Amino acid sequence: MKTEYDLSAMKARKNPYASKLKKSVTMRLSEDVIGYFKQMSDEAGVPYQSLINLYLRDCAANHKKIDITWQKA
Repeated sequence: MKTEYDLSAMKARKNPYASKLKKSVTMRLSEDVIGYFKQMSDEAGVPYQSLINLYLRDCAANHKKIDITWQKA
């Protein structure tokens, strides 16, 4: 291994994974929601944050809409 490398001849190129990078955000989730995903993560062997990300990605990919209208009694 050389002690120094000449990188001046290298050509710059864009990061091919830049579109897949994740951004850290802070969210307030109910304890029951976190518990649900943690239980699923134990069964699947996947971190619960990854499961939440996969679920939200599926919602976005399939253009799922949530009905947030309140039912009248």
